[in-house]
Amino acid sequence: MEHATWTVRILMVILGAFILGNIFAARRGKRLFIRRIPGLSAIEEAVGRATEMGRPVVFSPGLGSIDLVTLAGLAVLSHVARLTARYRTRLLVLVNDSVVYPVAEEVCRQAYIKEGKLEEFNREDVRYITGDQFGYASGVVGIMMRERAATNLMFGSFYAESLILAEAGQQIGAVQVAGTTSTTQVPFFVASCDYTIIGEELFAASAYLTREPTQLGSLVGQDWGKMLFLAIVAIGVLFATIQGEAANWFLKLISR
Repeated sequence: MEHATWTVRILMVILGAFILGNIFAARRGKRLFIRRIPGLSAIEEAVGRATEMGRPVVFSPGLGSIDLVTLAGLAVLSHVARLTARYRTRLLVLVNDSVVYPVAEEVCRQAYIKEGKLEEFNREDVRYITGDQFGYASGVVGIMMRERAATNLMFGSFYAESLILAEAGQQIGAVQVAGTTSTTQVPFFVASCDYTIIGEELFAASAYLTREPTQLGSLVGQDWGKMLFLAIVAIGVLFATIQGEAANWFLKLISR
C-alpha cells in the first residue's frame, strides 16, 4: 500500500468493507448464497458409495509442498475424513511430500476427534509413498488396484501423473472427483473423472463444504469485489470507446 494511488486505496477499503460486512452477516446467521459446485456436492455421495460397497476411499493431495493449492486440498481432506469417520469407512491418504505427510496425518486425526471416533483412526492409512513423481504415481495405482478403492479423490497440484491416476481409477470403476489449479491438467481430469473442480473453485471448497461463517463471508465478499472491479473495467472500456468515437467524429468534421 506504500506506493498505491488514491484510487487503489479506495478500492481496497471497499473490498475490505465487502468482506467484513459479509463475515458479520454470516456470523449473525444470514444465509449467504454460493452457487452450487456439483463436484463438491458429490463428495458425500462418493463416500457413501464406498461405505455401501465396503471398499476404501483414496485421497491424493497432489505433488505440491505446503503451498496455497495443497492447503486447499487438505481442507477438502478434513471434510472427507469427517465423513469417513462418521460412516466408518476406510480412508487411504497417499502423500508425495515429506512435509505434507505429518500435516495430512494431523488433519485426519483432528477430523476423527471432531467426530468422536479417535479410536478408529489408523495412522498407517496415511502413507508417505515417495518424493519421485512417477514413483508416486506407480505406488498410488498399485494401492488403488490392490485395495479396489470405490472412490478416488484428487485435490491439489498435479502434473504429468494426473492421467495415470485417473485412468487407474476408471479401470477399477471408482467414482472420481478431482480438483486442481493446473490448467494443463484440467482437460485430463475432465476426460477421465466423474467431476472436476476447476481453478479457483478449489479455493472456495473449504467454505462451500463447511459453511464456516468467517470463510463463507470472506468468499462472498471477494465475489462482490470481483463484480465491482468487472463493472469498473466495463465502464472504463465504454467511456474509452465513446471518447475514441467522439474524437474520430470531431476529426472528420474539421477535415471537411
